[in-house]
Amino acid sequence: MIYTLYDLYSILLEIYILVSVIIVLIYGVFFSSSANLGFPILSANLGKLTIQVFSFGLYLAISQEILNLISWNNFLIFDNFSYGAQIVILLSIISWFFLTFLYSVQQKITSFEFWILIMLAVISMLLIVRSYDLLSIYLTLELQALIFYVLASFKRTSEFSTEAGLKYFVLGAFASAFLLFGSSLIYGLTGATNLNDYSKLFTGFITDDLLIANGIKTGLVFIIIALLFKISASPFHMWAPDVYEGSMITVTAFFSSIPKLGAFSVLFRLLFFGFYDWIDWWSLVILPCILLSLLIGTLGAFTQIKWKRFMAYSSINHVGFLLLGFITGITTGIFSVLFYLLVYIITTLGIFAFIMSLNQYRFPKIYQTRYLEDIVMLSTTNPVLAFTVLVFLFSMAGIPPLAGFYSKLFVLLIAIQNNSIGISVIAIIMSCVACFYYIRLIKSVYFDKKIYWPILLKIDKSISLVMGLSTMLLVGLCLDLELITIISTFMSVV
Repeated sequence: MIYTLYDLYSILLEIYILVSVIIVLIYGVFFSSSANLGFPILSANLGKLTIQVFSFGLYLAISQEILNLISWNNFLIFDNFSYGAQIVILLSIISWFFLTFLYSVQQKITSFEFWILIMLAVISMLLIVRSYDLLSIYLTLELQALIFYVLASFKRTSEFSTEAGLKYFVLGAFASAFLLFGSSLIYGLTGATNLNDYSKLFTGFITDDLLIANGIKTGLVFIIIALLFKISASPFHMWAPDVYEGSMITVTAFFSSIPKLGAFSVLFRLLFFGFYDWIDWWSLVILPCILLSLLIGTLGAFTQIKWKRFMAYSSINHVGFLLLGFITGITTGIFSVLFYLLVYIITTLGIFAFIMSLNQYRFPKIYQTRYLEDIVMLSTTNPVLAFTVLVFLFSMAGIPPLAGFYSKLFVLLIAIQNNSIGISVIAIIMSCVACFYYIRLIKSVYFDKKIYWPILLKIDKSISLVMGLSTMLLVGLCLDLELITIISTFMSVV
């Protein structure tokens, strides 16, 4: 009975959101056929209920005691890392909601199922950061993937959205097959699926049987490939530009920011807890992916003319830096990755808030920003907005003294201390090259001219709030470096 109560307490947050999803779904289905309450009114109402669920969920997550236990027959773990990651996920999803709600009303996204899918996606991410078994990792990642396939193709009237969902589904099915095949191969050779069992089994693991050793290595490679696909690391990035471009911009902002924390947490637990003694092997597997992510992410962004594809290749470049902290094999490297992820999420949400706020009036209709050239003369028409995007782009480029500079600095310092000199030099060179296209955008904002001045619409308060908070955080982290220590303590692993 005591163990059952501990199990229930460890997933109290997920139970609360799941019960809320069931109630909201029944409410939506019941009133969707009402003659007086049509879809638009119902969708807006459910959106407000969703933010209420997330707000109470955040309060519940903060109020929970950290028990440091492994629950549900060793399937889930509840520790400091999962506690901090859950709070970051809920804070990020609340910030993302402020970007999405008014936009969905303006774009007449009237299907109430959108908010149901978002809540289910949050449940899957909350479970992903706590998965401690290959079975739970597979099930939670598949739950998230199935929801993402639907979200990518949610705008049924758009052929681009349908194409994005179909590509994501086909390529995601291959990644899922890789994950399942690698897990079954390791289970067949070891008879275990729990990461804690792997950490005990492979500590000082020595075998003369090459079949077993090579089989475990092969299974681990398949699992790593599947997880690298989830974070859009090169050469498994093929889906990212097309899916980002075809999805609604709110869904693109969701894909490019919050889910990466869950995928990296799985990589962290798998490689550092379960297969740490195999670091000489899996670091060699990840190393080419780091190199290709830095090269393709940097060079691919040069040829882009649309914001969504530009952000896709920019995220691939950042994934290269994130993986660079993994191959160090030390806990300080994990801290650098977590801090980089936090800064990346803040910057990405701020950038997409900027993109969604940049609406132009072109007679006789309103034009939603899609191309990079739409920011020309922004400093003349809206100087405050121009300064905001200046902060975001400088932070993504790693220009001191913004938070993006410190995030890259921490990763590079840890890599250099770990004698990863060659890949660190390449990362620095690619970062300098990447500065070119970020500065090129700033040049368009401040120095390029148009014959006709663009007419910008008024920015929504909720979007301006997200942009303002993101700017304050990116600047505030460099003004008070003690915040970095607080963050490291908050997301430390005991």
